[in-house]
Amino acid sequence: MKNNRLLLDIGPLVIFFVAYKFADIFWATGLFMGAMMLALGFGWLSEKRLRVMPVITLVLVLFFGGLTLYFKDSTFIKMKPTAIYLLFAMALGGGAVFGQYFLKVVFDGAFEMPDTVWRVLSWRWAGFFVALAVLNELIWRNFSENVWVNFKVFGLLPLTFGFAFANLPLMLKYMKNDDGHVD
Repeated sequence: MKNNRLLLDIGPLVIFFVAYKFADIFWATGLFMGAMMLALGFGWLSEKRLRVMPVITLVLVLFFGGLTLYFKDSTFIKMKPTAIYLLFAMALGGGAVFGQYFLKVVFDGAFEMPDTVWRVLSWRWAGFFVALAVLNELIWRNFSENVWVNFKVFGLLPLTFGFAFANLPLMLKYMKNDDGHVD
């Protein structure tokens, strides 16, 4: 099930990239929208539930992708990552302000750590998402569409994995084992 999740998360991005290379941004956008809907459908069939982040992402993909196709203006699809990252940053930061740690919900019990660690992680990820939003804006506004597509596919994902990996030492330090004690 976890392998399916990764494929469903990355598959639409691969389809976007391939469609862009063989056609244009508008074909890529349309196929990306369709692939996102299929991925969410397959996710629901395999897990019998819808995860929150992919649903939010799909809504934004359909909104910005729809605007892109309707107006024949790629600006909208280029702004979509910025909107998603700012929304995630606001949710994580806002949640942390009120003691609600949405990362804890996203990880669905996979990690058991004290709330103080979830708060630190929430703020770190909120800051990271703001940085990604700024970076996306800088790249799409100052470089060619081709550079932006390559950054979206080959830059954002490695940056995200790298940031997640950089947070592992904190998580491992406070993660509770099966008997409820911190390792």
